[in-house]
Order: sequence, then structure tokens, then C-alpha cells
Amino acid sequence: MKHVVVDPITRIEGHLRVEVNVDEGSGKVTDALSSGTAWRGLELVMKDRDPRDDWAYIQRICGVCTTAHALASLRAVEDALGITIPKNANYIRNIMAATLTVQDHLVHFYHLHALDWVSPVAALNADPVATANLQNTVLNTYKLPFRAPGSDVPATEAYDHAFPAATPQYFDEIKTKIKAIVDSGQLGIFSANWWDHPDYNLLPPEVHLMAVAHYLEMLDKQRELVTPHVIFGGKNPHPHYVVGGMPCSISMEDGNAPVNSARLGIVDRAINLGRTLVNNYYIPDLLAIGTAFVKAGRVDGGGLAKERVLAYGAYPIEPFSGTTNGDFFKNLLVRCNGVVEDFGKGVENASFSEINAEDVQDPSVLTESVEHSWYKYKGSDSDNLNPWDGETEPHFTSPKVGTDTEWKELDEQGKYSWLKTPKWRGKLCEVGPLARYIVIYTKYKKGLLGDLTWAEKMMIDQIEAVSKVLNLKPEVWMPTMVGRTACRGLDCQLNAEINKFFFDKLVANIKSGDTKVANMEKWDPEKWPKECKGVGLYEAPRGGLSHWIVIKNGKTDNYQCVVPTTWNACPRDDQAGHGAYEKAMMDTHVAIPDKPLEIVKVIRSFDPCMACATHMFNAKGEEIRVVTTDPYSGTHVEKK
Repeated sequence: MKHVVVDPITRIEGHLRVEVNVDEGSGKVTDALSSGTAWRGLELVMKDRDPRDDWAYIQRICGVCTTAHALASLRAVEDALGITIPKNANYIRNIMAATLTVQDHLVHFYHLHALDWVSPVAALNADPVATANLQNTVLNTYKLPFRAPGSDVPATEAYDHAFPAATPQYFDEIKTKIKAIVDSGQLGIFSANWWDHPDYNLLPPEVHLMAVAHYLEMLDKQRELVTPHVIFGGKNPHPHYVVGGMPCSISMEDGNAPVNSARLGIVDRAINLGRTLVNNYYIPDLLAIGTAFVKAGRVDGGGLAKERVLAYGAYPIEPFSGTTNGDFFKNLLVRCNGVVEDFGKGVENASFSEINAEDVQDPSVLTESVEHSWYKYKGSDSDNLNPWDGETEPHFTSPKVGTDTEWKELDEQGKYSWLKTPKWRGKLCEVGPLARYIVIYTKYKKGLLGDLTWAEKMMIDQIEAVSKVLNLKPEVWMPTMVGRTACRGLDCQLNAEINKFFFDKLVANIKSGDTKVANMEKWDPEKWPKECKGVGLYEAPRGGLSHWIVIKNGKTDNYQCVVPTTWNACPRDDQAGHGAYEKAMMDTHVAIPDKPLEIVKVIRSFDPCMACATHMFNAKGEEIRVVTTDPYSGTHVEKK
């Protein structure tokens, strides 16, 4: 048995540590631990703040999720105060949310996850002519041409400008660039991977070259996708909002107005760029790579997704009057609000439980505990507290092996993470794009959706199309590492079309003469009740997000965020078992314990917002390898 530590594990900000025990003979992970190693603490920063400012502070939780936390915060405050935003504000917020999701998923696949699947070193063996032929084959074979109704022809584009190059000359130039980097011995952005791992042999060299070329292309293209944030919110990241609506005035006559016809044209072009990138690059690349892994029998890494997933519902089509009164759930474009259990046993054996206003208000339904978290509750750490009653008091304890500053092995029997453990009715759940697709598919198969919205129909069609490509039932391929990655790509395609859908509604509403963007009727705190509380629900790129606020005497009295990574990366619970990360690792076969690429890959399939270097230790706690993934950190360091 070998004890392996990967800390931190991802290519982006934040801190996540995982520890696994691997049977060296069978490659089976017998136990796994997921630890959030940084204390966020923003809940305490929110104490006594003006609720009208909360969104601006709380969205600084993350520089990647940006607008997600702002939108959940706004919904929480507006729910507490009983504010209904105007139509234009609802459409604009949905456009900004869809924009975030499209850009976030594209960046995740190409820049945070791709190098777990493809190798620039393997790309050096590719034939540029064969790669060009492969590019055309992949595009023709794996393109899924799904569109929102009424938007088959982009309004501002005569044809797709973003189209993969497919010439031998192009791929020969890319190969030359990669060779120069490899020969220099300074791999830069391609450093810190186990390029000799057998997983990279599952794909032919031409797939590696094609995917690395797209990796480089997307470095430039992805920045253009967030233009709507700049037009409507003034900047990115962290665009501006306002309680009651949006701060951007609309005028079709004023050339200097924040939103006018010229700037709407810029938004339209950005939206259409997202549609073409996901259809011409992301989906074909994803299916080409995923198909190879499925054919090789790589249908592991599902973990908790087989047992239980949760989602809150997405995209109110029209403005709603609140969450706790149930209005939020009444006109959702994607009615994934609920929990599905036992999907891995087959959809006919799965069960569905709705999440509604009664569940949100019931203090026993959605809770958090800190039994294995570095916090303490006034009562018992095993108490399950509703976020409105949530407590955030840090209580760090030392690791099982090592010191407070040099951890060797964390204490799985005690406290080991700065993340709390969220629960639904006392049970742990996985959240994310995979969860949303499992919920919609299960509801559809059980006849619980009634008349499908166009977005729900698109989701069903996507699932059935991929099932045909893979020749597997959805309950087989979806709750896996490959399925989790695939559903993120499908979600990106869906959100690209949702973006266009709400843009068209915005333009039509402006044409009708409505230019209102904010409801200021309850802006004055004198009009607020002495005490009130609210919750904001939002399906962020990484999954179900909820912000909970208690307002007293015009100030924020308690603020709690239950974020997707808290659901997925949470520490275990003595009664409920392991969280999604830990379960997924335990459901993953590891070929080489000293090079646990499979563990890195399954964790990154969740798209966690974490950090920049990898450290591994053997069973004796001795460091065997250090890999620095930050290209600006200096020379590559390796210890054995």
C-alpha cells in the first residue's frame, strides 16, 4: 500500500490537497482524502456590511467565477427585500451568466484539463498531412449541430469566422513551435506533466498535435468571449451590478450610452463567437478524445455521481419575485431543481426528489456540518446547521503526521479541511454540469417534465447523440470521469445557445420601447423590514451555488456561501460517508502510484478553482517528486 499526496493539484488559483492510499498490486484506491487548505473567511468580512454592497465584496471570493457569486448574492438580497427586477435586467443578467459559463468551460477544457489528456511531446511524432486529414474527419464526425429555436442564422455573421485550420502547412508550423519548446528544455506552459504515462498512448500522435494547436488558438480567442461583461457590467473580471437590476442605461439614440445599437452589435458578435468555438472546436475535440478513452474501457471515476446529484435550476425566463416564495422555480428554462439518487443503477431504478421553496425554508433540508472541518460550532461539530443559522469560527488542528507548517499526512479521523460538509437531507451530493444533465434526463425518462422547454429538449438530444457516438447507455457513460468532462462540454454548447436566446429577447424588448434596467422602489433602507432573510440560487459553471443572508436593522447580520466546490470537495462525514472528490478518487484505477495522472485527471474533471504546484510523498512521508506547474516560477524542479 502506498500513500500518495498531491498538493496543490490544479492549474489555477486556490489550494486543494488530496491524499490517496493505493494498492500497488491492483491499482485500487482504498481510501482518499480531499482537503481545502486555504480559509476563505469572506463570510466574516460580510458582517455589518450594507446589503446593497454585498455583491461587490462577495464576488471577490474568486477571480474565475467572477459574476457567479455576484448574481447569487443579488438574488439573496432581492429575495430578502422582496424586489422584482425589470425584464431587461433579467435578460442581461442571464446573458452575463451564460457568457461566463461558455468562457469558463472553454478555458477549463483547453487550458486547465487538456494536458491531462494530450501531450505536446507525443505531438512531435505526428504527421502534419495526416493531422490535417484528421481535423476534417473529426469535424465532420463529431460535430453536434444543436441550435436554439429561431437562431439558426447568426444576426451579425454571414458564416463562422472561427473555424479550425486544416492544412499540412499549419500543423507543420505548430509542430515546429512545439519542437523548439521541447528542445529548449524549458517547457513553460507545457511543463510539469508525466509525459511518459501510458494514458497518453491511448491517442494517436495526430490527435495530440491537433489538440495542442487548439490549446494555443484558444489562448487568444477566449478573451473575446467576455465582451458582454464589459458592455453591460463595465469590466471583466468582477463586472458591476446593482441591487434591483443593472447599472447600464439603454438608449438607441445616444451614441455615448452604455448600451446602444453599436454596443449590442459587439455583444452579438461575442455571443456568436462562443457558438462557433464550441461547435467547431470544443465538441469535436471532446468527443474524439472521449471516444478513444471509452473504447479503452476507461469508464471509471464516477463516484458519488452514481449515487446522488443535486441541482437548483437555471435561467429564469422572466423576472421572478423571490426564491423563498417559490416564484424562482416557476419559469425556469432548465428545470433541474432536484436530487437524483442511484442513477448508476439505471435510469429506471433512479429516484427523483424536487427542490422547491418549502425545502429552501426547511432548516433540516439544506445544511452544513464541520465534523472534519477546521471550524467549530457552539453546540456540537456534528450538528447540521442551515446556512441562515451558519457559524464560521475557525478551529485549526495539527496534521496526523508533520507540523502545522509542514504537513506529511492529514488526520482523516479528525479535522482536515477548511471546507465545511454540505448535505441535502443528511446526505452528500455531487453538483455540476453532470448533475444538471442527470437530473433533466431522469425527469424526462420518468415523465416529470411535461412539455419540454427548448433548452431541456436540447439537453435530451445531446445526451442521446453522445450515447449513440459512444454506443453506451447514458447511465453507463455519464457518471464517469469521461462523462463528467463530456457533460461540461454539452453544457457549454447549451449555454452558448441560451446566450443567443436571451440576447434576442433583450433586443425584442428594447424594440418594444422598454429601456428600464433597474427597480429602485426599495433602494432606501427606510423601506426595509427590521429583520429579513433571503437565499439566492444559481447554477454556476461548477454547479449549484447558494448564498444565504440575514439582514437586521439595515445591515448584513449573517452571510453564508455554499459553493459548488464545497459540495464536491468537502471532507467526509461519519454518517453520510465520502464527498464527491473522495468518492471519485476511490472509483479510479491508478496504473503508476508514483505518477497518479488518473487522480489528477479525475479531480480536474470537476473543474476545481485551485492552485499551482504538485508535491507527492511515498508511504514513509518522504518527498519523491516535486513538479512546479507555474511557468513563471523559475526552473523546473524535480526530486526523486
